Amino acid sequence: MLRQCTDFIKQDASLLARICNNIALVKANVSTLPFSSGSIDAVHAGAALHCWPSPSNAIVEISRILRSGGVFVGSTFLRYTSSTPWIIRPFRERVMQSYNYLTEEEIEEVCTNSSLTNFWKKVQRSFIMFSAQKP
Repeated sequence: MLRQCTDFIKQDASLLARICNNIALVKANVSTLPFSSGSIDAVHAGAALHCWPSPSNAIVEISRILRSGGVFVGSTFLRYTSSTPWIIRPFRERVMQSYNYLTEEEIEEVCTNSSLTNFWKKVQRSFIMFSAQKP
């Protein structure tokens, strides 16, 4: 993905001129990000949380590197939603054991416990897009 993003940026001269000094594409372990505390304006994690070994530890680390006013934007698949019928929830729990699927409430709680505020979410079926901000 990093290579593809780099190629995309290189193909658009106007984009390259605007962002070349303001973007860093980095491959790193989400639980130990190689950035100073309070040094990052924004973090985006697209369809990723369910793949992380510990989403809660990762969000704590993301909160650590965000500057005051910085934003964390993410999306992921949910274990189930508030509209998932109760009879189906145990089945979804068993099927999804190999990943760390959370509920929308758990994602909000982890963000709040990681000192992130202004939690916003948009849920469509079993997919969530969300954002939270470092105060």
